[in-house]
Amino acid sequence: MNPIIKRALVSVTDKTGIVDFCRSLIEEFGIEVVSTGGTAAVLAEAGLAVTAIEEVTGFPEMMDGRVKTLHPKVHGGLLARRSNEAHMKAAAEHGITAIDLVVVNLYAFEATLAAGATEEQAIENIDIGGPSMLRSAAKNFESVCVVTDPAAYDSVLAEMRAYAGATALETRKALATEVFALTARYDAAIAEYLTGRKPGEQLTIELEKVQDLRYGENPHQEAAFYRYPDCTENTLAAAEKLQGKELSYNNILDTDAAWSAVRELTGVSCVIVKHTNPCGAATADDVVSAYQRAWEGDPISAFGGIIAINRPVTAALVQAIYDNKQFVEVFIAPSFEADALELLATKPNMRVLATGGVNPPGDCSKCSDVDASTLLCKGRYSLRSVEGGVLAQIEDVATEDPAGFTVAGKLQPTESQLKDLVFAWKVCKSVKSNAITLAKDQMLVGMGAGQPNRVNSARVAIAQAEIVCPDTGAAGCVAASDAFIPFPDTVEVLAAAGVKAIIHPGGSIRDEEVVKVADDLGVILVATGRRHFRH
Repeated sequence: MNPIIKRALVSVTDKTGIVDFCRSLIEEFGIEVVSTGGTAAVLAEAGLAVTAIEEVTGFPEMMDGRVKTLHPKVHGGLLARRSNEAHMKAAAEHGITAIDLVVVNLYAFEATLAAGATEEQAIENIDIGGPSMLRSAAKNFESVCVVTDPAAYDSVLAEMRAYAGATALETRKALATEVFALTARYDAAIAEYLTGRKPGEQLTIELEKVQDLRYGENPHQEAAFYRYPDCTENTLAAAEKLQGKELSYNNILDTDAAWSAVRELTGVSCVIVKHTNPCGAATADDVVSAYQRAWEGDPISAFGGIIAINRPVTAALVQAIYDNKQFVEVFIAPSFEADALELLATKPNMRVLATGGVNPPGDCSKCSDVDASTLLCKGRYSLRSVEGGVLAQIEDVATEDPAGFTVAGKLQPTESQLKDLVFAWKVCKSVKSNAITLAKDQMLVGMGAGQPNRVNSARVAIAQAEIVCPDTGAAGCVAASDAFIPFPDTVEVLAAAGVKAIIHPGGSIRDEEVVKVADDLGVILVATGRRHFRH
């Protein structure tokens, strides 16, 4: 049976929405609201009837607020099981009234540290009563509903309206689970501070399952898809599937590669991915042109690929895909116009994902103000398993300002060459190392990936350019290399194919030799100062 909520205990640090929430509790459901300190003052100032915690415990708040809720009349009211006759008899004997709803969030310990708190200030911001109340309420989720996040207020009220003042057991259990995850993170942050560990020295990661997958990379491997409980807006993990079959493990990997790559490009852009590498990429004035040019970059590889667009999808774009007779595994974009969805519905197996927007490269809209060097923003972790452990790093993004690039040789790039160099550089960042990309007019025309040596990657890219541009091949293209060019041979191979400009990080002990060869061959050489390996 779901107990009707008659009495609520409210004590919050984050007072967002608390007045309206408590007003609904009181005026709609006739609930008695018990509150503490600053929260009680805010509610009273708003004209709400509030029972002060000292009226319940018979003790005043004391010791600078350290002691106010640690009392049997609070925790007895939380822990008493309504279905246990002995519990209820003991409560009655000792004048303990049940508490059916707990609304508590904790002292902002981590925010206090981030603001440069002294040790004394940090210690005072270790919440004791809050976690205690939360854990008591969560342990007794059979009888008590516990809320820690203001974002949950509306859904809790909606459920109470649906259940005549009660909440469902499934909801109470889910909210209780959130409590124990929250208090675990909170205690971990305190332990980290007190032991003097630097942020990131001990990594605790919370994930929630999105779905089980039919299998992993291969049919004999079990697999599932998980996401972080926060930092998910406008991401693949939070994307809405508008149609199509279930996503496979490999679909998800490829779609992430495509979405990550297209987010790097600032203009109207399309990226087509096959086996996690961009086989097509282009920037143009409109989505149809961007797609068409990306497709033309390698139509053979693009068949059965993943399409990512960084702008809303139109019906004209869908029609262009159909005209090319391209088989598409997954199509991901911020949004899809209604007539585009009508056309897509004629291919019901195509997986169509809408993210709702585009975050800046490597960023999360909810965590953009977090210092990346701390490894604290979960939305920006890149994790890889190794035997017996895990590697963690901040996501790599190609956001360098071209104004900071260095022209290493004697020749200067034109404005159009520089645009192509930046484009090639951003696409190269998404290609597996060793990576070489060839671009012309904001279009990927050749790509060499994953070769054990860089000069062979250059040869692969040139061979692709000769297919895409049969009349000119790589002539007039620019090239990008994800890491420094260690020997002149890569420059020599690219120059022989007609490449006019190369962008790379620089930093090799043979840079002077490489620059001299580039100058001798009439090739512009631009150094970014940063590499973008993708192993």
